[in-house]
Amino acid sequence: MSCHEHPRPFTRREALSKLGGGFGMVALSNMVNATLARADTAKPTNAIPGVLTGKLHFKPKAKRVIFLFMNGGVSHVDTFDPKPALAKYHGKPLPGPQILTQRKTGTLMQSPYKFEKHGQSGLELSELWPHVGSVADDICMIRSMWAEIPNHEPCITLMNTGSNIIGRPSMGSWITYGLGTENASLPGYVVMTPTEPLTIGSPLWSSSFLPAVHQGTMVHNTWVEDEPVKAAKLIPNVTNADIDGIIQSRDVAFLRKLNERHLGAIGEKDMEMEASIKSMETAFRMQTEAPDVFNVEQEPKSVRELYGPGSTALGALMAVRLAARGVRMVQTYYGKGDPWDAHTDIMSYRRLALDSDRAYAAVIKDLKQRGMFEDTLVVCGTEFGRTPAIQTANETAGGVVNGRDHNPHGFSLWLAGGGIKGGTTYGATDEFGYKAVEKKVHVHDLHATILHLLGIDHTKLTYHYSGRDMRLTDIAGEVIHDIIA
Repeated sequence: MSCHEHPRPFTRREALSKLGGGFGMVALSNMVNATLARADTAKPTNAIPGVLTGKLHFKPKAKRVIFLFMNGGVSHVDTFDPKPALAKYHGKPLPGPQILTQRKTGTLMQSPYKFEKHGQSGLELSELWPHVGSVADDICMIRSMWAEIPNHEPCITLMNTGSNIIGRPSMGSWITYGLGTENASLPGYVVMTPTEPLTIGSPLWSSSFLPAVHQGTMVHNTWVEDEPVKAAKLIPNVTNADIDGIIQSRDVAFLRKLNERHLGAIGEKDMEMEASIKSMETAFRMQTEAPDVFNVEQEPKSVRELYGPGSTALGALMAVRLAARGVRMVQTYYGKGDPWDAHTDIMSYRRLALDSDRAYAAVIKDLKQRGMFEDTLVVCGTEFGRTPAIQTANETAGGVVNGRDHNPHGFSLWLAGGGIKGGTTYGATDEFGYKAVEKKVHVHDLHATILHLLGIDHTKLTYHYSGRDMRLTDIAGEVIHDIIA
């Protein structure tokens, strides 16, 4: 460009970048809004509509979802699926041809845990789950889940996104895309994890090709004994006392005008830009609600004691508090890596279940006392099960005591609330717990059922991308009507 030529004007994106970092600097570095601060934040306000708002396919039984995810592949035959045949044939080979597993496996191994019946339904659970047993009549146990691939990455991706390949929108993103949110001051989809990295990580809660506003917002539910939980530690930069709320409101209003002017000038729908506007304005409003919703010290001592100590308990309690504020879906992960991946010793489950049992049961009990159980769907599960035979080789540990290898052919998952028939068991694995054989439920079927309970026909919630209409259940999925009340 010669010195005689006029320099080209800044594009809108460049102009915003020059203004101290654009949306991110304005919306995230200082989060105070004087108007919202005076609002009644105890009630969901300013709902953001989804594409199905006002025109759901069915009358919904649930308004929101809490997904308690036990990453690592929980052994169903040691937790939720009793198999007396394992004790009878302990130390003997599994009848039939040798099963194909990732690692070498030996003879059948009985569970070291005793199973007991609970509630009027007589649901059998292992001794690891006494608190979940206390709400047995509220849950539906599916014992015939199955998937295709015996690896963590594809199976955990399938459970969370409906595809065993990374790159599809997560279930939470599909749900908020369809239903919108009930509270514009909080994200519609929140993910709780005490530590990172998880297996796969952020692609599990990505919005992918859906508008970015539907991406999951990750929050660390890290618990430290004798240390109060503060929003500033969970969400960095959520507040900034150095910035005047009135000035910030003026700046955000100015940027909103720029956005609207730009969208009007281009004369067409810019989905990415609109999603960015919504995301940043939600972030701006979060400063009034986030410090309050994450302040679990507000809860009565009886409620905090109901959940117990630890990060799992903290995540579960926060999930219920977020659901009460209008968050459409909250998902909790257990912890770093694959904690339930018991290749070496199944006795590690004593510690893991001790962290989880009380907290997971508390979710149901707490939702009931808040009057939210009937319209909140609780899902508790994992990505696959484990073999009924003992694993005899492990490349990552010094030796194997009584571990089990991956098994996607049969595993268990339970649901409660939100239109589910409580006190029921659905489907079954074979007598040894290796394969689902009765009323088999694929992950696509589970997703179809979850959407159905929310009032959505899974075949009609689509988004045109890459030349075809995409959906959470891909080209499969059948609603499990037998488990719906």
